[in-house]
Amino acid sequence: MNSPDTTPPGPRTPRRSSDLATITAWWRDLGGDGFLVLPPPRRSRYTQSDGHGDAAELLEARGLTGPTSFAYWHWQSHAHAFDRSGALTGELLVHWGGDHTTVAAGLGEGPTGFRVVDAGPRSAFVLDRATHRDEAGLPDPLDPDGVRQFLKALDEPLDRSASSLRYRPLAPAEAEWLHDRLREPLDLAATARFVVPLERRDALTPEETERLLRAWRLEHEGRLAEWGAWRGLFHALLRQGHEETWEIAAALGPQASAILRQVPSERALSTVRKLALSGDPGSVGAWLAMHRSLHEPDAVRAAVAVAAELAASEAPETSRIRLHDALIGAVTADWREATGADHRAGRSYAALAAVRFATDERLPDALRVLAATAARDQADLVREEALRGGDSVLVGVDTDEALAAVDRYEAARDRLLSGTGPDLTAYEGALGDLWHRYRTLTDADVSWLREQVTAPDTGLQGLGFCLELLLAHGLATEADVEALLPRRLKDLTKTYRTTYTEWRHPVVTLTCLALDLDHPAAGKLVAWWNGPRPVWKNELRLLTHLGAPDEAKAAELWQFVTSRAHDVGQLMTWVLVRARLDGEHPLFVADRLLGTPGISEHVLRRVLIGVADPEQPLWHYAVDPRSRSWWQRAVEVAEHPGLSPEARAVGLRTAREHCLIRHPDQVKPAPTEAEHAEAVAWMDRQTDRPL
Repeated sequence: MNSPDTTPPGPRTPRRSSDLATITAWWRDLGGDGFLVLPPPRRSRYTQSDGHGDAAELLEARGLTGPTSFAYWHWQSHAHAFDRSGALTGELLVHWGGDHTTVAAGLGEGPTGFRVVDAGPRSAFVLDRATHRDEAGLPDPLDPDGVRQFLKALDEPLDRSASSLRYRPLAPAEAEWLHDRLREPLDLAATARFVVPLERRDALTPEETERLLRAWRLEHEGRLAEWGAWRGLFHALLRQGHEETWEIAAALGPQASAILRQVPSERALSTVRKLALSGDPGSVGAWLAMHRSLHEPDAVRAAVAVAAELAASEAPETSRIRLHDALIGAVTADWREATGADHRAGRSYAALAAVRFATDERLPDALRVLAATAARDQADLVREEALRGGDSVLVGVDTDEALAAVDRYEAARDRLLSGTGPDLTAYEGALGDLWHRYRTLTDADVSWLREQVTAPDTGLQGLGFCLELLLAHGLATEADVEALLPRRLKDLTKTYRTTYTEWRHPVVTLTCLALDLDHPAAGKLVAWWNGPRPVWKNELRLLTHLGAPDEAKAAELWQFVTSRAHDVGQLMTWVLVRARLDGEHPLFVADRLLGTPGISEHVLRRVLIGVADPEQPLWHYAVDPRSRSWWQRAVEVAEHPGLSPEARAVGLRTAREHCLIRHPDQVKPAPTEAEHAEAVAWMDRQTDRPL
């Protein structure tokens, strides 16, 4: 982020006011002509979704109904950019909504001494300090902001989408500048950020490695991974064949696997194999990669060998999932290297690989089932891509063979997937992406969900996912309560943030179930919710009122939702409670609330979409524009003949802003072109309807 010499080199000079004060003063002068800036954030604006929610409420409060673009930053970006004194110590990401050109013009160049960089219409704007470089492009070592920006530029890979990241070579002056930072006297904490760009280019010298190793072991013995540059130094030890390498590897344990795979050797292979067989899933990918490098280049045969050893050791299911993912990644990387295909083409080839492997008789059943699971939402994409013929990105792939692979997969799919489910340890977003699959449940789904509830090793995320589905569909039973109480109560009452999910904390769901069943444990659970500790539960307590609802619970919820307190599902709960008490569909309850004083219109619009199917409410705290579930509900609300024009307009507006219309490549799972065209055609038919 360079600029002309408007800022002299050297260390920061004392300022009369903090950077935060300067930036805030500039920020408050922005706005006008269809452009709005939100006030600086508090902790409640933690994510981009929170920012868009705040923008909607501010637009509503100011009565702005025309096209208005906006900009804001959230608390995560704030905490990353500013220290406690208000000094800018990192980039401040400025997020936005509306028209990109309007926002760019509204932000301008930034306050004096700073610069706003436009990263394009798919990214945030970046605000950072203006700094100086010399003729060789090097910062003053005493200028912390210049050094930070220089190192960030060096850490940018040539291709972020590549399976193995590479970095541009260092210019001689750059290399000398970095080596100078590692000379005596050696400050280990200060030198960490210079070690990384050097060793990414295999440039640490044996002398530097030895000095750093001595300091590392002295300052971090017993906690080696606490030093920020340990990966770079460990890589140098491996590359240089240092005599202490394997002692260090043993001290690092499973964390060493990712670095060991970069410098394959028989000893490295033996090390990661032992780690994987001892139950560390993270070492499986390194094992496969090194087995291929040293013994069996064919990815499938190598995976079969690794899978056999995992099966014999009774490794956890997560290890097999990692092996499947590593196999897909390996064959895709091989194909990309052979063809020069880009990342987008690689995604299509990975989908084809999953389709092929689902029916590949060379693979054991466990890997074939995992491949079938991965192919579930991709077979149609593979068929569509293959039918492009000469225009297909699947370079070198026989069209007839690809189509035959899809046919074989579809013939075997139901058998392979019967009684299976998603990886409940995956990140929340991945589970949320497939929520739409469970809008209706098969008998096999119900059996699988109950198995996960009773499994003693199912974590809070998995329990929340499974219990929510069973309860919402009216299929949860006393047996599910008994499976969790009292054996799991200690685990269930631990904090678990469900910020990005469609399901509630599992102890919320369990309490609702126990109350509905009038289970003897209900009283104990309610008493726990009413107790003073732990504090984290207080904001969720009212969500339990959906269990065995009555007018008193409805009144308490109503008092909360009209108080403008931070809503984490209380309005959704009130709407569902009211619908149960009055015996009507929750859509009509939410519809009647539109325009009610004291109710946040932004939250209410989200609730209106979320309750479209009371057998699977969408508990996400904001509309997810990438989600198929939210698209389906938005269309249903827009088309519902019994709703008011205002409510149907909410559905239409939500659908119009969905990525399936605007950015189909961001929808999860990815849609086919036919699905995108169908959605656009539906939207075109709504052109005469008001927003």
